[in-house]
This record gives sequence, structure tokens and C-alpha cells, in this order.
Amino acid sequence: MINLIIFILIISNLILFFLINKKKIKNFFYKSKISTVSVSELNKIFETQKIDNKIYGPKKDVIIKSFCISPENKIVGMTSNYEAWIIGCLSKVSKNIFEFGTCSGKSTYIMALNSKDDSKIITLTLNPKKIDKISNKKGDNKISYRNMIDESIYNKFLFSGSNEEKKIKVIFQNSVNFDETKYKGFFDLIFIDGGHTYNIVKNDTRKAFYMLNNKGIILWHDYVSGKTSSKDVVKFINEIAKKKKIFRIKNTSLCFFKNII
Repeated sequence: MINLIIFILIISNLILFFLINKKKIKNFFYKSKISTVSVSELNKIFETQKIDNKIYGPKKDVIIKSFCISPENKIVGMTSNYEAWIIGCLSKVSKNIFEFGTCSGKSTYIMALNSKDDSKIITLTLNPKKIDKISNKKGDNKISYRNMIDESIYNKFLFSGSNEEKKIKVIFQNSVNFDETKYKGFFDLIFIDGGHTYNIVKNDTRKAFYMLNNKGIILWHDYVSGKTSSKDVVKFINEIAKKKKIFRIKNTSLCFFKNII
């Protein structure tokens, strides 16, 4: 009887330890297969400037217009504030921008707020009226598919009615059917944050490389090892990183590729 009680206590403690340290354990077994670098490796605008011997601060290039969304709004699938800052900074030095996955339009709005007046932003999202025609491919992550549907409910966006809306063109279309051929080598910045199923990420990435200009940058969102809904994103980026120089930005779920002449 005593042995049984001891056994139950040991098992209970192991379960409790796992629940408390679940995230750390997952991260240990799902280590990133690509290199993690400082944001300053992405673009020189992120390099800090010395204020004195005790403090370094941001350059003017990375002072941006931004905003936060209250949790009460219950908008899902958004970038973190740090990730949004990175996107906003890159928008200041990008004239032509493409986004796979509009969702609520938070990232789109931040790009519009910070890009130059003559900049153009194209953002692609599913048509809410045609969501019932979207089907999941065999082998794709079911949770990612569900999230893709849940994040494609918007007819209006956070930037709707704003002065910056004039920079933005929203295309309501499945990215699988999007014709990228007229945009060969056109975009300075491409943000991939659409459907997180394997086939969608693969499709969007292939088209992004085709549309990227010779100095452009591709950003992928939600590279999170051990997170179920990001499983296919991680899988595909790990695969393509064997052929392309892709890096993860420290303290974010963003990965990037940049063309170097």
C-alpha cells in the first residue's frame, strides 16, 4: 500500500512538473533548424546609435507610427508589437509591398502608416463569401486550416476609412489562384502571413520569390517550433532553408530572406 502511494505521488509530481514546464520542454525537443540572428542583420536601419557609454538608442529611421489593439477586441492572428515595429520600420524603406494574409489589417495599416506617400501595398485575403469553397489538402495541419477560416471573416479592416487606405489594394482571392506573373521582380517587401497549412505556405513562398526584386526582403510570420498551429510553417521553412539563406529574428516568430546583389 505504501509503495502504491509513493508511486502515485511520483507520477503526480511528474505530471505537475510537465504542466508547469510544458513550454520549455517543447522548445527543447523542437529546436529551430535555422540560425537566429539580431534584427540588425535584417537591415542596417536597425543598428543602434551610441548616446553615451551607458546607453544606445534608435536611429530616426526606426521611429514609426504604430498602435495597439485592446485584447477586448478579440482579434486573432496578429503580430506582436515588436514584430509590428519591425514591419513598420521596413515599410519606411520599401516602396512596393505585398502581403499574403490581411486578416484584420493590423500589419497592413502599420505598413501604410509608415511607408512613403507614393508607396503601393497589395494585400491578399480570402473572400468571406467564398470560404465554404475552400478545402483542406491531404496532409495539411487541420488546426492551421481552421485558423485560416477564422481569420478570413473581414469585409472591412482596421485601415478602412483612413487616409492611408488610398495606398492599399485589397484582393479577395485564394492565394493559390493568384496570378503572380505580372509582378515579376516588383516588390521590395513581401510579408507571408496567410494560411499556415503546408501547401499554402509553399504556394505563397514560391510566388513571393518570383515577385521579389533584387534588393527585396521576404518575411514569414509564425515560425514557432512546438506550436501546433505553426507546425507546417516550421516544416516548410526548415525544408527551404536548405536551399535559401533564411534566418529567424531573435525574440520574434519572424523569419526572413533578403536578396543581395
